[in-house]
Amino acid sequence: MTALGWALMILGAALLAVAALGLHRLPDALSRQHAATKAATLALGLMLAGLAVLQPGSAWWIRIGALVTVLAATVPIASHALARAAASRPDASRSDASTPDASAPD
Repeated sequence: MTALGWALMILGAALLAVAALGLHRLPDALSRQHAATKAATLALGLMLAGLAVLQPGSAWWIRIGALVTVLAATVPIASHALARAAASRPDASRSDASTPDASAPD
């Protein structure tokens, strides 16, 4: 069981690294939002599952269950709010929206 717990934790950490890379490399706000919410939620779920396997006490299972419930309830709401805010910007569809305009005055 210890090997399974650590494997889940390592897989979750690797997915968090992929999500962080996606935040850095993806071109626009909506793509970055997708990387942050989808991959990071799965990664945190895997890490919490690994922790649940490693901790035998029922008190840990209750805490982990509460964390998963909070993640499942708040991440979609936050993701939707971020997507709406990004979509409402006129330059949200441009791939270079994060770079400043060279013709804009300082």
